[in-house]
Amino acid sequence: MNPVSRTELIKRLRKLGYEGPFHGSKHNFMRRGRHKLRIPNPHGDDISVSLLIRILREAGISKEEWDSLSE
Repeated sequence: MNPVSRTELIKRLRKLGYEGPFHGSKHNFMRRGRHKLRIPNPHGDDISVSLLIRILREAGISKEEWDSLSE
């Protein structure tokens, strides 16, 4: 698993059925059904592996499933 850009995170989450990103009060979020997933604000840096793992855990996405979406 490697760090990813915010754009790549959004692209892969859309492949998994998430919609958005939508504006929240402090963070943007994406939605799949009734589940809302907060995503990092754009800051120019890649999303670290540790943060990516936390996002994937919250979304219920396995590392294998995530890696299968890479181009």
